[in-house]
Amino acid sequence: MSLLFSPLTIRSLTLKNRIVVSPMCQYSSQDGFASDWHLVHLGSRAVGGAAVVFTEATAISPEGRISLGDLGIWKDEHILFLKNITDFIHANGSIAGIQLAHAGRKASIKSPWEGGHPLTKEEGAWRSVSPSALPFKPEQPVPAELDSRGIQKVINDFMEAAIRSLSAGFKIIEIHAAHGYLIHEFLSPLSNLRTDEYGGSFDNRTKLLVDIVKAIRNVWHQGLPLFVRISASEYAEGGWTTEDSVSLSKLLMSMEVDVIDCSSGGNVPNVRIPLTPGYQVPFAEKIKKETGMLTAAVGLITTATQAEEILQSHKADLIVMARQLLRDPYFPLHAAKELGFDLEWPVQYQRAKI
Repeated sequence: MSLLFSPLTIRSLTLKNRIVVSPMCQYSSQDGFASDWHLVHLGSRAVGGAAVVFTEATAISPEGRISLGDLGIWKDEHILFLKNITDFIHANGSIAGIQLAHAGRKASIKSPWEGGHPLTKEEGAWRSVSPSALPFKPEQPVPAELDSRGIQKVINDFMEAAIRSLSAGFKIIEIHAAHGYLIHEFLSPLSNLRTDEYGGSFDNRTKLLVDIVKAIRNVWHQGLPLFVRISASEYAEGGWTTEDSVSLSKLLMSMEVDVIDCSSGGNVPNVRIPLTPGYQVPFAEKIKKETGMLTAAVGLITTATQAEEILQSHKADLIVMARQLLRDPYFPLHAAKELGFDLEWPVQYQRAKI
């Protein structure tokens, strides 16, 4: 029996299979608003048969955006169109998830196709923030070090974004604590040089994430899952390690986090990352085996047989796919056929089913 197409129940939700659409930035919003682009982009992956469809990293505040084109959920006006999207996803048999994010010191840049350089004042730049006044790259603007009031604002912004997410119809929240964005910057001793309660020891560096998880769990429906995406390794001496990730996962598991989404890197430039098929799967495997927690594997997973092997070998519980689902929104339909599973097609497409 195919594990890739077996159901998985997390709290009150039953995922129809193990394929998850990874959050993928589209840089196609204005003032944080979703548009027809997002409806078609996300909706087509639901039609394509994925169990969960995540939005891109969705900014909890204007200053938390990576770029001016980031999707947002920092004001109530964002809810209406997002609700159209979640309704469509649910009507087509998938579950809508939202990734809540703050870009930290990696904020205020142009979109990738515009070069990804820091915005100028004339282009609408804003001062980025971070745990310490250290830029991501030496040539980039120095971020402002968050004070206690700024930290509390971040926590409150995540909480209010979770409330809006519920109103918008999302059924899963993922907290983005990876890829060198704000929460990851606090976790890492390479970017967090603070000497207060949010810096220094492991417990202090994880405190921001812990506070955010507590704030979200206070307002998020108890029957709905909470995921956290982490960078399980920074690939840098003196940085965040896989052992730290195991310890963090144990802590989050005790706080009613349901799934650890295991990515890596992003906080330190110019490191050597072993970009081979499934290169991040060992992180998911290690955390799963050492904590008993549900994990999601991501990173150059491109084929049905590869995904199936990961699950059959008990290396992860979910397969999170990004680029492959950009190339083929209907990958789940094709993968089911390849694995001999009779996946139900949308009635509008059944005449094409072979």
